[in-house]
Amino acid sequence: MITIIQYKTVNVDGLDVFYREAGDPSKPAFVLLHGFPSSSSMFRNLMPLLARDFHVLAPDLIGFGNSAAPSRESFEYTFENLTKNVAGFLAALKVDQYFLHVFDYGAPIGFRLAMRQPERVLGIVSQNGNIYQEGLGPKWAERAKYWANPTPELRAQYESAFAPETIKGQYLTGEKPGTVGPDGYSLDIAHTTEPGYAERQDDLIFDYQTNVALYPQFQDYVRQYQPEILAAWGKNDPSFIYPGAPRS
Repeated sequence: MITIIQYKTVNVDGLDVFYREAGDPSKPAFVLLHGFPSSSSMFRNLMPLLARDFHVLAPDLIGFGNSAAPSRESFEYTFENLTKNVAGFLAALKVDQYFLHVFDYGAPIGFRLAMRQPERVLGIVSQNGNIYQEGLGPKWAERAKYWANPTPELRAQYESAFAPETIKGQYLTGEKPGTVGPDGYSLDIAHTTEPGYAERQDDLIFDYQTNVALYPQFQDYVRQYQPEILAAWGKNDPSFIYPGAPRS
């Protein structure tokens, strides 16, 4: 049976949120939250598999993919505001309970949602979705220095995070040659050419410190509510390293 993925847009607080939808709406919802530097396109092969048993929804975060990318003057690029937007997205679609699949940047957004409305979350699949200090790779020590002393010079250094070779490396590092197609990283690289892309992504790199500060609260949520969690981890990820997986 061929699964049809639909491509839609919904307005949330004046901002258009692009999303992919598949499966029967009468079945349990499964919300997929992507990471940096990608979009819901990263789930294009996963969605048909999940759609057999779930109503699958994969939004593009604001400033990513095909969702709105407002100016920094009209929208503050923080993980708190991205979380509010995803909450508004779910409210607009009348999704009251759901499973979560979180990856990379999607993890702190998903855990913020879960922590605040635990009764809505039916379970979590965390793909390199870190909520422990042990899961932070060596490069985060340098970012902590930036957070403590956010000079323009240090901010400028992070422009390399959006360079084509860096993005390509995020897909290919640690993988066997010839096993990763170019589609994903080519699309991500194309989005970096959009006006204001680097500045809004710099804002999110700086704001990531708020997620690290929330790690103890995320952990308290897991201990208190004990949601079913499947922690899947790529052991060669240099950003969120595999020692974060056993803690989950």
